Amino acid sequence: MSISLLSPANTALLLCDLQNDFIHPDGAYARGGQSAPEIAALPARIRPLADALRKRGGLVLATQFTLVPGRAGEPLIAPHLRQLRPFLRKGDFAPGSWGNATVNELQPVDAAVEKIAYSAFYMTRLEWLVRKLGITRLLVCGIVTNGGVASTVRDAHVREIDTIVLEDGCAAFSPAVHETAINALRPVGRVATIADMIAEVEAA
Repeated sequence: MSISLLSPANTALLLCDLQNDFIHPDGAYARGGQSAPEIAALPARIRPLADALRKRGGLVLATQFTLVPGRAGEPLIAPHLRQLRPFLRKGDFAPGSWGNATVNELQPVDAAVEKIAYSAFYMTRLEWLVRKLGITRLLVCGIVTNGGVASTVRDAHVREIDTIVLEDGCAAFSPAVHETAINALRPVGRVATIADMIAEVEAA
């Protein structure tokens, strides 16, 4: 493997939507019967990279999919999401809630950004935060590969932010969907494994 020139101090691990309501057995998606072993395995798999990067001056950022409360506190849910996930209810993914938080296995995070759509750049402060922190490379992981991850990577690409997708740090609700999404991202940015990136961080 060829080791790239990686500067940990200018690199951030971006955790896409690895939240309690998505992953935890007591979260909203588990209540709705929406889970996958590949998704549940992600936090433990990603943790060593988060630790290695932070030890060398890098940052760990997290996106938090959020259902903003509207009238009487009822969540503002996009029609397509309501159709896909009819089990979502008041309090799920609410700002500041336990369900909205990044899972304990990946805490602490250095900064978190609420988002309301697939892309972590859509109507959020993520780009501002990345520029202000001097981040020039994002290592992207999380869920789901074909949704939030893919949209965020493509939006980073058009903003000329160097992005590496962690193939085994992402998951979807089926391995086939994950693999298709990863292959579709190969022309957009580099695809690497968690082990690849730990080696590069430690060699930097």
